[in-house]
Amino acid sequence: MKRSILACLAGLLTWIVVVTVINGGLRLSLPNYTAAEQTLQFTLGMKWARLLMAIVTSVVAGAVTGGISRSSRWAPLIVGSVVLAMFVPVHIAIWSKFPAWYHLTFLLTIIPAVLVGALLPPRRNKDLNQVYSPTRYA
Repeated sequence: MKRSILACLAGLLTWIVVVTVINGGLRLSLPNYTAAEQTLQFTLGMKWARLLMAIVTSVVAGAVTGGISRSSRWAPLIVGSVVLAMFVPVHIAIWSKFPAWYHLTFLLTIIPAVLVGALLPPRRNKDLNQVYSPTRYA
């Protein structure tokens, strides 16, 4: 139970950190992106970049959640649901600023992307005893 709670908190924190880092990259790499953020007047390319950012962020958050709580099926679902719940009111408030396909793509991919991330196999480091065993170098 504690591990599942920790996994959920880590997944949500990961979502915040990853989206912040990627958004910073968009600000640096896309001309006029920072200005567009202020008015929400994004080009089509910027909209797709933002959608990709959300999907990548959700997959990474799911991978972290699933990596910490391998036995919990609920932890990734909770993380995806919390993220979705945070963004539904935001998208309702800005509904007229974006086309419906943008809102629906964003909102409908959050939970599946987190769940896909949770299914990714965990990265395993080789056992240091195997890597540096004396018999290997003898």
